[in-house]
Amino acid sequence: MAQVTVTIDGKAYRMACEEGQEDHLSDLAARFDQYVSHLKGQFGEIGDLRLTVMAGIMVMDELSEVNRRLKSLETELGSLKSGNDVALSEQARSEEALASALSEVTAQIHNIAARLNGRAAAPANG
Repeated sequence: MAQVTVTIDGKAYRMACEEGQEDHLSDLAARFDQYVSHLKGQFGEIGDLRLTVMAGIMVMDELSEVNRRLKSLETELGSLKSGNDVALSEQARSEEALASALSEVTAQIHNIAARLNGRAAAPANG
């Protein structure tokens, strides 16, 4: 396991993480430190534990909002996929109807051409 020293509110903390995750852990700690610094700026020295708890609640509030938005987007995506499936099905039916109509028109054209040429028209296979 890798070791990383992160700084939160001016205090160094040694943490373990998986190999290759050192930069990610340092980045997360720096972002959390911003929450703590913001709260310290607003409320002053109210105690390390209270600052940490308040910062953790702020992070959880943001996470909750992100999860709510994600669920909303997943629902919207599901609706769009369903709508897309319906549209594709309708398109396929329209293409089949068009192909059938074209086949009938082609057969009629062949019949007319045969009559114009003085030949008996062959029955259409549709």
